[in-house]
Amino acid sequence: MELEETKNNRVVARIEKELRYISGIIKQKGREILKDYSITPPQFVALQWLFEDGDMTIGELSNKMFLAFSTTTDLVDRMEKSHLVIRVKDPNDRRVVRIHLLDEGKRIIDEVIKERRQYLEALLVNFSDEQIVVLKDSLEKLHQEMREE
Repeated sequence: MELEETKNNRVVARIEKELRYISGIIKQKGREILKDYSITPPQFVALQWLFEDGDMTIGELSNKMFLAFSTTTDLVDRMEKSHLVIRVKDPNDRRVVRIHLLDEGKRIIDEVIKERRQYLEALLVNFSDEQIVVLKDSLEKLHQEMREE
């Protein structure tokens, strides 16, 4: 039993290490892609949240990005000046201001994600169809477990 636990611990340690390395490479590649655009990595993350989840308040965006409210406000100010987002009053409660993604922000997200997918697709050329499906299913399962935690 002890040998099995040690073996399992080594496997988990290896998985954690590989995920950390993969995450770092993806982050670096993402930054390289962003150099062709007039946005910073944090702005890209904010645009992604707005693209995927729709309009939200600065407080909601702050929570999703794990940033201080004031930092997110500055981020939104800069994105608004670049015509990537706009502040709009909530029609149900005029005291609430939501951040709305504009067409230019959508265009940048579309293009950057397309380039990231092309990068990943090029990496997967030596994987069989079955390996790709297993990888996808495993990552989806891991992500689901993390969200439920």
